[in-house]
Amino acid sequence: MVRAPGMRITVVHAHPSANSFSRALLDTVLNALSSHDVNVCDLYADEFQPALTEAEHREYLGANPIQDPLVARYADNVMAADALVFVYPTWWSGLPAAMKGWMDRVLVQGVAFGFNDKNRVVPRLGHVRRIAGVTTYGSSRLVTALGADGGRRTLARALRISAGWRTRTTWLGLHRMDTASDEDRRQFLDRVRREFETW
Repeated sequence: MVRAPGMRITVVHAHPSANSFSRALLDTVLNALSSHDVNVCDLYADEFQPALTEAEHREYLGANPIQDPLVARYADNVMAADALVFVYPTWWSGLPAAMKGWMDRVLVQGVAFGFNDKNRVVPRLGHVRRIAGVTTYGSSRLVTALGADGGRRTLARALRISAGWRTRTTWLGLHRMDTASDEDRRQFLDRVRREFETW
Protein backbone atom coordinates (compact mmCIF):
# COMPACT_ATOMS: atom_id res chain seq x y z
CA MET A 1 0.00 0.00 0.00
CA VAL A 2 1.28 3.47 -0.88
CA ARG A 3 1.33 5.77 2.12
CA ALA A 4 -0.33 9.16 1.66
CA PRO A 5 2.21 11.86 2.57
CA GLY A 6 1.35 14.24 5.36
CA MET A 7 -2.40 13.91 5.70
CA ARG A 8 -4.33 16.26 7.96
CA ILE A 9 -6.26 14.02 10.32
CA THR A 10 -8.86 14.87 12.95
CA VAL A 11 -9.19 12.26 15.70
CA VAL A 12 -12.31 12.39 17.89
CA HIS A 13 -12.18 10.54 21.22
CA ALA A 14 -14.98 10.01 23.74
CA HIS A 15 -14.37 8.27 27.06
CA PRO A 16 -14.59 9.76 30.57
CA SER A 17 -11.61 7.89 32.06
CA ALA A 18 -8.00 8.81 31.34
CA ASN A 19 -7.02 5.26 32.42
CA SER A 20 -9.40 3.41 30.11
CA PHE A 21 -8.64 0.94 27.34
CA SER A 22 -10.24 3.52 25.04
CA ARG A 23 -7.46 5.91 26.06
CA ALA A 24 -4.88 3.23 25.24
CA LEU A 25 -6.51 2.90 21.81
CA LEU A 26 -6.33 6.68 21.32
CA ASP A 27 -2.64 6.73 22.29
CA THR A 28 -1.95 3.85 19.88
CA VAL A 29 -3.72 5.67 17.03
CA LEU A 30 -1.85 8.92 17.73
CA ASN A 31 1.54 7.20 17.90
CA ALA A 32 0.88 5.37 14.63
CA LEU A 33 -0.17 8.63 12.93
CA SER A 34 2.79 10.64 14.23
CA SER A 35 4.09 11.41 10.72
CA HIS A 36 0.84 13.24 9.90
CA ASP A 37 -0.67 16.55 11.00
CA VAL A 38 -3.13 15.36 13.66
CA ASN A 39 -5.71 17.39 15.59
CA VAL A 40 -7.39 15.70 18.55
CA CYS A 41 -10.89 16.42 19.79
CA ASP A 42 -10.72 14.71 23.21
CA LEU A 43 -14.28 15.41 24.23
CA TYR A 44 -14.13 14.61 27.94
CA ALA A 45 -10.67 16.13 28.46
CA ASP A 46 -11.89 19.29 26.67
CA GLU A 47 -15.04 19.34 28.86
CA PHE A 48 -17.14 19.42 25.71
CA GLN A 49 -20.85 19.91 26.37
CA PRO A 50 -22.79 17.65 23.97
CA ALA A 51 -26.24 19.22 24.32
CA LEU A 52 -27.30 21.49 21.47
CA THR A 53 -28.14 24.89 22.99
CA GLU A 54 -31.33 26.83 22.26
CA ALA A 55 -29.32 29.48 20.37
CA GLU A 56 -27.62 26.79 18.26
CA HIS A 57 -30.96 25.17 17.51
CA ARG A 58 -32.43 28.52 16.48
CA GLU A 59 -29.48 29.14 14.12
CA TYR A 60 -29.07 25.51 12.94
CA LEU A 61 -30.06 26.34 9.37
CA GLY A 62 -29.15 30.00 9.66
CA ALA A 63 -25.98 32.00 9.14
CA ASN A 64 -24.37 31.27 12.54
CA PRO A 65 -25.06 27.69 13.63
CA ILE A 66 -21.84 27.56 15.69
CA GLN A 67 -21.95 29.72 18.83
CA ASP A 68 -19.23 28.14 21.01
CA PRO A 69 -15.45 28.73 20.50
CA LEU A 70 -14.61 25.07 21.25
CA VAL A 71 -17.18 23.89 18.70
CA ALA A 72 -15.74 26.39 16.20
CA ARG A 73 -12.25 24.93 16.74
CA TYR A 74 -13.59 21.41 16.21
CA ALA A 75 -15.39 22.54 13.04
CA ASP A 76 -12.20 24.15 11.70
CA ASN A 77 -10.37 20.86 12.32
CA VAL A 78 -13.02 18.93 10.37
CA MET A 79 -13.03 21.39 7.47
CA ALA A 80 -9.24 21.08 7.13
CA ALA A 81 -9.14 17.28 7.49
CA ASP A 82 -8.22 14.72 4.86
CA ALA A 83 -9.31 11.97 7.26
CA LEU A 84 -11.54 11.56 10.31
CA VAL A 85 -10.87 8.92 12.98
CA PHE A 86 -13.32 8.13 15.78
CA VAL A 87 -12.15 6.29 18.92
CA TYR A 88 -14.85 5.35 21.42
CA PRO A 89 -16.59 2.57 23.35
CA THR A 90 -19.89 1.32 21.95
CA TRP A 91 -22.60 1.81 24.56
CA TRP A 92 -26.17 0.61 24.02
CA SER A 93 -25.34 -0.32 20.40
CA GLY A 94 -24.31 3.22 19.55
CA LEU A 95 -22.10 6.23 20.04
CA PRO A 96 -21.50 7.68 23.51
CA ALA A 97 -23.67 10.76 24.11
CA ALA A 98 -20.61 13.04 23.95
CA MET A 99 -19.75 11.85 20.44
CA LYS A 100 -23.34 12.06 19.21
CA GLY A 101 -23.46 15.60 20.63
CA TRP A 102 -20.19 16.40 18.82
CA MET A 103 -21.88 15.40 15.57
CA ASP A 104 -25.00 17.44 16.36
CA ARG A 105 -23.05 20.59 17.24
CA VAL A 106 -20.06 20.38 14.87
CA LEU A 107 -21.36 18.79 11.66
CA VAL A 108 -23.77 21.60 10.87
CA GLN A 109 -24.59 23.62 7.77
CA GLY A 110 -21.44 25.15 6.39
CA VAL A 111 -19.32 22.31 7.78
CA ALA A 112 -20.84 18.96 6.75
CA PHE A 113 -23.50 20.15 4.33
CA GLY A 114 -24.99 23.16 2.59
CA PHE A 115 -27.87 23.93 0.25
CA ASN A 116 -27.83 24.63 -3.46
CA ASP A 117 -30.00 27.23 -5.23
CA LYS A 118 -32.80 24.65 -5.46
CA ASN A 119 -32.72 24.20 -1.67
CA ARG A 120 -31.32 20.68 -1.95
CA VAL A 121 -28.74 19.40 0.51
CA VAL A 122 -25.18 19.44 -0.85
CA PRO A 123 -22.43 17.44 0.92
CA ARG A 124 -19.48 19.60 2.07
CA LEU A 125 -16.97 17.02 3.28
CA GLY A 126 -15.68 16.03 -0.15
CA HIS A 127 -12.13 16.74 1.03
CA VAL A 128 -12.33 13.85 3.52
CA ARG A 129 -10.69 10.84 1.87
CA ARG A 130 -10.87 8.43 4.80
CA ILE A 131 -13.15 7.74 7.76
CA ALA A 132 -12.14 5.23 10.43
CA GLY A 133 -13.73 3.90 13.58
CA VAL A 134 -11.90 2.23 16.46
CA THR A 135 -14.30 0.90 19.05
CA THR A 136 -14.99 -1.70 21.69
CA TYR A 137 -18.17 -3.70 22.16
CA GLY A 138 -19.34 -5.46 25.30
CA SER A 139 -21.23 -7.94 23.18
CA SER A 140 -20.29 -10.61 20.66
CA ARG A 141 -20.17 -10.04 16.90
CA LEU A 142 -23.56 -11.74 16.55
CA VAL A 143 -25.27 -9.60 19.19
CA THR A 144 -23.62 -6.50 17.71
CA ALA A 145 -24.96 -7.40 14.26
CA LEU A 146 -28.45 -8.03 15.65
CA GLY A 147 -28.30 -4.71 17.52
CA ALA A 148 -27.57 -2.97 14.19
CA ASP A 149 -24.23 -1.43 15.33
CA GLY A 150 -25.58 2.12 15.40
CA GLY A 151 -22.22 3.87 15.77
CA ARG A 152 -20.76 2.15 12.75
CA ARG A 153 -23.88 2.85 10.71
CA THR A 154 -23.76 6.53 11.67
CA LEU A 155 -20.07 7.04 10.93
CA ALA A 156 -19.37 4.65 8.06
CA ARG A 157 -22.63 5.25 6.20
CA ALA A 158 -24.45 8.44 7.20
CA LEU A 159 -21.32 10.58 7.68
CA ARG A 160 -19.78 9.08 4.56
CA ILE A 161 -22.67 10.52 2.52
CA SER A 162 -21.39 14.01 3.38
CA ALA A 163 -17.89 12.98 2.30
CA GLY A 164 -18.71 11.00 -0.83
CA TRP A 165 -18.78 7.37 -1.85
CA ARG A 166 -15.11 7.42 -2.87
CA THR A 167 -14.18 8.02 0.74
CA ARG A 168 -12.57 4.89 2.17
CA THR A 169 -13.86 3.55 5.47
CA THR A 170 -11.96 1.43 7.97
CA TRP A 171 -13.58 -0.24 10.96
CA LEU A 172 -11.73 -1.88 13.85
CA GLY A 173 -13.71 -3.36 16.73
CA LEU A 174 -12.89 -5.48 19.76
CA HIS A 175 -15.92 -7.59 20.72
CA ARG A 176 -16.67 -9.02 24.18
CA MET A 177 -14.58 -6.25 25.72
CA ASP A 178 -15.83 -6.92 29.25
CA THR A 179 -14.41 -10.46 29.22
CA ALA A 180 -11.42 -9.87 26.92
CA SER A 181 -8.10 -11.16 28.24
CA ASP A 182 -4.98 -9.02 28.46
CA GLU A 183 -3.73 -10.91 25.40
CA ASP A 184 -6.95 -10.12 23.47
CA ARG A 185 -6.46 -6.45 24.26
CA ARG A 186 -2.78 -6.51 23.36
CA GLN A 187 -3.55 -8.14 20.02
CA PHE A 188 -6.23 -5.56 19.28
CA LEU A 189 -3.88 -2.68 20.13
CA ASP A 190 -1.34 -4.24 17.78
CA ARG A 191 -3.95 -4.55 15.02
CA VAL A 192 -4.87 -0.87 15.48
CA ARG A 193 -1.21 0.17 15.39
CA ARG A 194 -0.54 -1.82 12.21
CA GLU A 195 -3.59 -0.36 10.46
CA PHE A 196 -2.76 3.28 11.15
CA GLU A 197 0.94 2.87 10.42
CA THR A 198 -0.09 2.19 6.80
CA TRP A 199 -1.76 5.59 6.48
